[in-house]
Amino acid sequence: MARLWTRDFVLYFVARAVALLGDGMLPVAVALAVRGAGHGASGVGLVLASWMVPFVGLILFGGVLADRAGARRLMVGADLVRVATQSVTAVALFTGHSPLWLLAGMSVLAGSAAAMFQPGVASMVPLLAADVQRANGVLRVADAGAQLLGPALSAVLVVATGAGTVYALNAATFAVSAVCLLALRLPAHPPAAAATTATLRRDLREGWTEFRSRSWMWSVILIWFGYGVVLFGPLIPIGSALITDRLGDAAYGWAMSAMGAGTVLGGLAAMRLKPVRPLAAGAVVLVGFVLVPLTTALDTPLPVLLAGHAVGGLSWAFWSVMWATSIQTHIPRDVLNRVSAYEVAGSVLGVPVGQVLAAPLAGLLGPGQLLLTGCAVGVTGCVLLLVVPPIRRLRRADAAVPAPA
Repeated sequence: MARLWTRDFVLYFVARAVALLGDGMLPVAVALAVRGAGHGASGVGLVLASWMVPFVGLILFGGVLADRAGARRLMVGADLVRVATQSVTAVALFTGHSPLWLLAGMSVLAGSAAAMFQPGVASMVPLLAADVQRANGVLRVADAGAQLLGPALSAVLVVATGAGTVYALNAATFAVSAVCLLALRLPAHPPAAAATTATLRRDLREGWTEFRSRSWMWSVILIWFGYGVVLFGPLIPIGSALITDRLGDAAYGWAMSAMGAGTVLGGLAAMRLKPVRPLAAGAVVLVGFVLVPLTTALDTPLPVLLAGHAVGGLSWAFWSVMWATSIQTHIPRDVLNRVSAYEVAGSVLGVPVGQVLAAPLAGLLGPGQLLLTGCAVGVTGCVLLLVVPPIRRLRRADAAVPAPA
């Protein structure tokens, strides 16, 4: 077995783990801070969408620039921008002057920076690890640890000191991430020709051609759009309101931590299990994610709510590792950032729509009924993942080389 914990992978792991912990604290902080400032569930949805819309709109250019200038350079710059945005938000919350326009504006800038950062995440893993799936499993466990510790820590800090502390810590995590990424010893990125409108269009077309040629990939993205609108988008603004109104602020933090605990188990399982058909196996496991909205919508007791979130976290983690590894091992590295950008943009495209529509749809259907509708869409999507032949038949790649669609 190839050695995983090299110097560079350790640095990358620290960079991601620390930043993920900070990000893991934010959903609770956003939900509680925005609601605490009197902006309600619609305000939570607006702030979340303010991050997501520029993220989706700019990530394709992030992929192009990462392929041209090198992923690390873009990732470090994005980290530094987010140090600034989270610091400004922290100061606003500390001083008690946190109008919705300021929270949304900083969220726009942070989402724009994330669009420059995210495409490089996919291309860095094959550069730093010989066993890509095992590395993805380790990173998913780090993500799980962030989800486990972050929400509970966030809830405690918000109650004890206010949401500003969480944003200040998040700014610090991005600073640590930037330092670790700068310390990586990576091959020199070949110099690229000066970017012009024509070359940017050409690079975008090349990325789109690679993405479109893989029917297993765009088929999953179409399913994910429906998930974003009906399942993922409403889950935080509506789910947080239902749980906190019924069980209190701390219960929402515990629910997110339970999801993190399940994600740890899912990441560990994905490190060991290497199914021949990874997306088919991931789709079977992913059915368990619907327990998250289901236990929330049905007003279940706290232990049942936590169990549902734990199973949902496990399901999500296992699918995520299967999906990320399939992309990183089936796409040529010289276009991986661009293809990953199309994949991420398509995956999250429906989420801001769902976040903005969450409050009016909840008013029309009822909050519980909206989440139950998301459950039905979640199960239907898993069935489609198993029915569509290119998804079901995709086989595990033995090396990071292109494979047929």
